Amino acid sequence: MSTSVGQPPGRDAEESVGDLVKHASEQISQLMRQELRLAQAEMQQKGKRFGLGGGLLGGAGVVGIVALQAAVATAIVALDLVWPLWLSALVVTGALLVVAAVLALVGKKQVSRATPAAPQQAIHSVKADVAEIKERARR
Repeated sequence: MSTSVGQPPGRDAEESVGDLVKHASEQISQLMRQELRLAQAEMQQKGKRFGLGGGLLGGAGVVGIVALQAAVATAIVALDLVWPLWLSALVVTGALLVVAAVLALVGKKQVSRATPAAPQQAIHSVKADVAEIKERARR
């Protein structure tokens, strides 16, 4: 048999429509599996960011509670009017509040990086694949 112009080498010019449909179906199935793997990997990455951000926010909450306890201790010591002890307690309280603020900001940033929860890369890739398939079907 001879091959026609425009046919890939080794491809039979008399390839039946059924064979073409079967080949296209296999390619689409393979493409969908690859897209699902991409979506799974993207969701795992976002899940890790949510976990890290949530842990940092939880840490900020714990440090914030400790800072409030230190603030109460500072107020009690301040009532005693002993300047060095009061000043020491105030410095510790300020430092704890700074740590809580930093943890909260870093945690918020991690959570915002994980949103939206949808796998954006996979969605974009599937849309591009569908557009390509439609374009080739028109030819």
